[in-house]
Amino acid sequence: MTRRGRTRRSALRVALAAAVALSSPLLLSSTSGSASAAPTPNAVVTWDALAQESIWDVARQAPNAQGRSFAIVHGAIYDAVNAIAGKPYQPYLGAPAATGTESVDAAVATAAFRTLEWLFPAQQAAIQAKYDSFMAGIPNGTPKTAGAAIGQRTAAAMIVARTNDGAFGTRTWRPSTAPGQWRPTPPTFASDGAWTMDVKPFLIPRNSSFTTAGPPALTSSQYAREFNEVKAIGAVNSTTRTADQTDAARWWHDRRLTEWEIKRQLAVNNGLTNLQAARMFAMVDMTETDSLIACYYEKYKWNFWRPVTAIQEAASDGNPATVADPSWMPLLVTPPFPDYTSGHTCYTAASMAMLSHFYGTDRKSFSATSADTGTTRYFTSFSGALREVNEARIWGGIHYRSADAQGAVIGAKTAAYVIPRYFRPTR
Repeated sequence: MTRRGRTRRSALRVALAAAVALSSPLLLSSTSGSASAAPTPNAVVTWDALAQESIWDVARQAPNAQGRSFAIVHGAIYDAVNAIAGKPYQPYLGAPAATGTESVDAAVATAAFRTLEWLFPAQQAAIQAKYDSFMAGIPNGTPKTAGAAIGQRTAAAMIVARTNDGAFGTRTWRPSTAPGQWRPTPPTFASDGAWTMDVKPFLIPRNSSFTTAGPPALTSSQYAREFNEVKAIGAVNSTTRTADQTDAARWWHDRRLTEWEIKRQLAVNNGLTNLQAARMFAMVDMTETDSLIACYYEKYKWNFWRPVTAIQEAASDGNPATVADPSWMPLLVTPPFPDYTSGHTCYTAASMAMLSHFYGTDRKSFSATSADTGTTRYFTSFSGALREVNEARIWGGIHYRSADAQGAVIGAKTAAYVIPRYFRPTR
């Protein structure tokens, strides 16, 4: 078996077990510098934080839209930095001609600026001000001008590639009053995000690349077990959920995804260069986004009801092991789309698998603080973070166990597809 085949099989096998300790080495270019450099943010990390300001702080994009925006920004950044470095890794869309003397900081800033102003034209003045401030710190001269030109070219290529890519389309969910079928849930009774399944993937062939057998049958013993589990521990007034489980449920539900902070922290604490950080952010963000596209395909296909609906209307499910509670409510506000599969576990499984692949180990310590809870959670491994989010969605009362488990499978399969095909060394 080839090394590529072994890597792919290892990624799939380990991630499917929700332990993403992949064996692939951290691949650095010969000019990338030492990973023990001073832990200060580089241009890639800086512009990721500035992108967050536009994507979330101002636009308040939902998680399914956030991923696409970050992937667009970091894809353009990666191609620019990789080009200047002499193409040590496979380009994503292409590599403009470069001498290696261009300013990497100028290229990063311009690629990010141009994609962000395309994504958020209403924010153009604010984004321009951030760009001008950043560029003022780069000495004037040919390297700065040439670096900006490369960033401009990779951004333009990305914009062409993502124009009319299916984002924010007209598809809607299919509400139904039938047992097992999704309908809008209290207290918001909202319906949103169905268009996500129609977005053109960044890396995988199609939205239906990784399908599942679907949720358990309503009359099955598995369904009854999962129903009764979330009913007990996921209730807003649960007497079995611990304080730490409650914090974890709320922490992982923060719409200002704590995983952004995790990626930036890992980049800074491990002293990544711009090239290393550009590659890491691009491969993680694109894989996460593609896993969500595949996940939403499953959501639309199965249209499965959320726990709050199932528990309140259990008298209609035909299962004698489930008992209705018309007043039951979950700890968290249920998102405005069907249950199966869990978008968060799709996303996190893909993210943690790619991070494990990039760093060549599952054993990395990291933390993040939630703006919603004001608490910080600490992890010693990527697989540990994945295990916790799988549980947290049940503790929050918004997913059944099978939705989380199969979401993680989709994320794992997405990562396993990407690893041997993209962002690989060229020498």
